[in-house]
Amino acid sequence: MMKKQIAFIKLLSIAGVGLASMTTSALAQAPTPVSKPSLVISSQPVPYAITQNVYRYPTAAPDITREQVAGAEYYTPSETMVSRKIEEVRNDLKNLQAEVTILSQKLVGLQGDGKAKASDYYASVATISTQLQTGTTPGNPRLVQRMAQAQDNLEALAVNITDLNELAIEVANVASMGAFLLEAARATYGISGAVEEDHVKLAQLEDQVNNTLVVIERLQNNVNDDITRTAAYLTSERANLRTMSLAIANGDLYGKSLSSRPFSNVQLVSHRLGGNNLTGSNHAAAPAPKQLSGPRPLVKIKFDKSDVSYEQPVYLAVSQALETYPDAQFELVAVYPSEGNAAQVAIESTRSRRSAEKVLRTLTQMGLTLDRIDLSHTPSDTAQTSEVHLFIR
Repeated sequence: MMKKQIAFIKLLSIAGVGLASMTTSALAQAPTPVSKPSLVISSQPVPYAITQNVYRYPTAAPDITREQVAGAEYYTPSETMVSRKIEEVRNDLKNLQAEVTILSQKLVGLQGDGKAKASDYYASVATISTQLQTGTTPGNPRLVQRMAQAQDNLEALAVNITDLNELAIEVANVASMGAFLLEAARATYGISGAVEEDHVKLAQLEDQVNNTLVVIERLQNNVNDDITRTAAYLTSERANLRTMSLAIANGDLYGKSLSSRPFSNVQLVSHRLGGNNLTGSNHAAAPAPKQLSGPRPLVKIKFDKSDVSYEQPVYLAVSQALETYPDAQFELVAVYPSEGNAAQVAIESTRSRRSAEKVLRTLTQMGLTLDRIDLSHTPSDTAQTSEVHLFIR
């Protein structure tokens, strides 16, 4: 038993010696860890991948040519919100101009129809007047038949006035649309994000709208001219027919008074408004100064902006005047500044006459007959813009 223990102890000693020798050998053969140096000094060049990024700037700027700044390269086609808005307004303007063309053609047709009806009427009246002049019998049935035909021709002209009134409403609607397009074009200037050529196109579009508005205003004047002239014509001719009917019944000829007042028949009068009258060769043959009804007009309208709301004050003033003076006559005076050169005075004179025509149209639409209104124009050295004065007489 003792021998076995001694042998086991020797075995363990031998094993321990072998393990120790193996561990020492393994440690001797294991690689020693290498630490990375903080600075490496080398004569090799820096890689290109590093230098192309580190040494990129500063560099020489490219040469800018005149063509690149103001040529085709700068003005490349570009669509902006402003250009789209311009296209919308342009399309609306084309539709408006097409509508104006239709209305102007309609006016030409109504004018031709009215001329034909007036010719038929005067043919009947001329036949009656000729027979009355040469002598006829009282109550001649031939003349009575011609008289009925003349009355039918005159009433046909009344239908023509109805058509002209409808046309005037259509033209007024077109004028409102034109004013809206002008405001839309002007408001487009304030939209952000436009390029230079957008504002150039916008200026051209604004001028086109203004030109169209001038044509529309001229069309309005022509329509209202025909309405007022034909209305006055009907009133006077109906009175003439009553006189002629009496002449046919008696077989005698009576005289008649024809009243025809063109809408644009404006005479220059020399009113004294706030100072001396405008002197010069163009006014040398003017009549003597005409005394107005008072130092202050019944209504004074200053057309210092595009949209002047004057209808309600004019209506109230004229209504109150007629309540006090039922047989009152009125004078509408277009006043324009006399300061400036001849061209400026001519422009202001035209503008004031146009404003006075607008007020005259309003008065006739309110029911004031044209024979109770005198229309004139005069310069003033105190007026700053075109004005319209309404006096009562």
